[in-house]
Amino acid sequence: MTKLSLSKFDFSIGDGEPLCVMAGLNVLESEELAMTVGHHLKAVCEKLGLPYAFKASFDKANRSSISSYRGPGMEEGLKILAKVKAELGVPIVTDYHEIEQAVPVAAIADIVQVPAFLCRQTDLVVAGAQAVEEAGGWLHVKKAQFLAPWDVKNIITKVGEVTKNNPTILCERGASFGYNNLVVDMLGIPAMKALGVPVTIDATHAVQLPGADPRTAGGSTGGRREGVPIIAKSAVAAGADGVFLEFHTDPDKALCDGPSCLPLDAAEGLLTDLKAIHEIVNR
Repeated sequence: MTKLSLSKFDFSIGDGEPLCVMAGLNVLESEELAMTVGHHLKAVCEKLGLPYAFKASFDKANRSSISSYRGPGMEEGLKILAKVKAELGVPIVTDYHEIEQAVPVAAIADIVQVPAFLCRQTDLVVAGAQAVEEAGGWLHVKKAQFLAPWDVKNIITKVGEVTKNNPTILCERGASFGYNNLVVDMLGIPAMKALGVPVTIDATHAVQLPGADPRTAGGSTGGRREGVPIIAKSAVAAGADGVFLEFHTDPDKALCDGPSCLPLDAAEGLLTDLKAIHEIVNR
């Protein structure tokens, strides 16, 4: 059985568990927006009987342009995430980018995320693994766009060598396919699950068009938000244990990756479909 549980919450992912939902904002824009999105998604997941964790980044460190919005930074961002966690009573998902950030991030975030571009940075992965084990959380590792699904076994091994109970979840988010494009090989979902850890799908970032936003002449990443439901449904049908999704009250005005995120009012319909598919696959 491949399953992980958070002792602080009634929250599990893996074999025999409901579809796990990690969803929220791409990046923190304001406390008010975070609360609005978090409350809505929590209510939807409670209605559907799905475990819910709020996600948002405090810093988007890998922007195409130096002038792109990155977020409020770690200090202010963690304060906002702590308030969301206290008010909603749900786990928090956020990423870290530097070794020194691992411990303070794991003190607030129950699910600490390794960005795709950094998943082969041994010291970063080890620092995150040790921090989440100490805090009782999970390490959500985005599979890099340049890695084959079976090659992530080395990441799992690294985490296992520095923790007693390997707390790794792998996340599929597409592979580079030529220039300015990503594709998702759904056969990669069962291939990663065969490594003995839960697997999620980041359907939002999987529809990115890196460096190809026509609004900024390549100064930012484009996207195809109409593809998010297609990727999410396909991945759940292929056996994904959880979904990673980003929403906004007004996606076209989102400060980061607007072309890839969904309107908040689309959440209930999509999650209803995903729950049904997951239940069929796991009968």
